[in-house]
Amino acid sequence: MEEEEIQKHNQHFSEDRLWYKIQRFSKRAGSSVIYAVLLLYFTLQKPEVPFKAKATIAGALGYFILPLDLIPDVALGAGYADDLGALTAALFHVAMYIDEDIKLQAKDKLKIWFGDNLNIAEIDEKI
Repeated sequence: MEEEEIQKHNQHFSEDRLWYKIQRFSKRAGSSVIYAVLLLYFTLQKPEVPFKAKATIAGALGYFILPLDLIPDVALGAGYADDLGALTAALFHVAMYIDEDIKLQAKDKLKIWFGDNLNIAEIDEKI
């Protein structure tokens, strides 16, 4: 997904809506999607991340929040595939700002929601 496409969803991002979506749909979305979301969210919180990178993150998170996107999230089996694509594209653009502390924060949150059996190696390999 192109950066312009991701950024056009920037206006849909809000922390409250993000946490609401995670709480309601984390199990359905799966640990890899939620891990990507958390990596982006914690990167967004870093003051040293430039505005353009934050806009990319907010756009990807806004796309994740939207219930009706390219593939509606309620579609069985494929509902979060497009979300993961947008999240992964954003991760590529901001990977230089994702450090071990951010990964640890994201993994700690995931363990609370999913336990120790996490399927996140594919995301870690990409960034």
